[in-house]
Amino acid sequence: MNTFKLSALDLATVRKGQSVQDAIDRTVEAAQYIEDLGYERIWLAEHHNMEHIASSATAVLIGHVAGKTTRIRVGSGGVMLPNHSPLVVAEQFGTLETLYPGRIDLGLGRAPGTDQITAMALRRNNLNTSFYFRDDILALQRYFENDDPTEKVRAFPGEGLDIPIYILGSSTDSAHLAAELGLPYAFAAHFAPAMFTQAAAIYKEKFKPSKYLDKPYFIACVNIVAGESTAEAKFLSTSLFNIFAGIITNHRRPLSPPTEKVIYDGIPEIERAVYGMTACTFIGDKETIAGEVSSFVKSYKIDEIMTTNYIFDPGKRLASFKIIKEALN
Repeated sequence: MNTFKLSALDLATVRKGQSVQDAIDRTVEAAQYIEDLGYERIWLAEHHNMEHIASSATAVLIGHVAGKTTRIRVGSGGVMLPNHSPLVVAEQFGTLETLYPGRIDLGLGRAPGTDQITAMALRRNNLNTSFYFRDDILALQRYFENDDPTEKVRAFPGEGLDIPIYILGSSTDSAHLAAELGLPYAFAAHFAPAMFTQAAAIYKEKFKPSKYLDKPYFIACVNIVAGESTAEAKFLSTSLFNIFAGIITNHRRPLSPPTEKVIYDGIPEIERAVYGMTACTFIGDKETIAGEVSSFVKSYKIDEIMTTNYIFDPGKRLASFKIIKEALN
């Protein structure tokens, strides 16, 4: 029996020929479905200035998904903290936790979740906010934990609420910070696997127990495409690889139907770049997923696997979630 938890990451990706509303409805459908399957949590990711991603107002979408479900934890994977005032984040997530007690997670990242021009618009031309990531996390914790009625600035709602904070990252810097602060750590291996091995080792070796966590808690976010057969899974996975090719070439497209060959077939530079971004991708039938993902978890002592799902067909998308659950638990 595997002991690690299983969760999902969603970006409310817009499918070809459909609308933003359709994408949000699809996210809700996935959340309800995996809740019934017994997944631990679903996280929504903050992105900006991306035409085919509908999760930019992350806290609003978290509230919508939490309101349409009953048990599954719902959170941010993550809120890009340098884009926001810690006080505003404390108030937003304090409100969410008040509305949906015991179900809200606050995952925090340092990247802008967009391009540099958009980051300047978000941060009002102050790109130095990323250098205060650690300080902003500590400020957030103080808002949640404050018990001094004379404090000049307080977070309502937020104060006195137990909202778990997770550090998100794709580099060794985030691993060091999560270890130093004694917080759970989620690594974005689904698109930036290059430093995964090193970051995992640093986090576990450097971890300092805290009042939040007595031992390391490590989440690996990866791409998993499961099908009734490995051949079907490989076919379905072309939608995922074609999206990454669009990111690399700056020709972003909506989530599109699978293709017989990836759209960059025969272009070595793009092939290498896509492989570099998707090295932590598992594709296959139930037996293949069970073997490969379980081995991955054992090798890196992972506490929780968080899977993406970029399958175009609605029925195949939900079936993949079920196959993954059956394979891993």
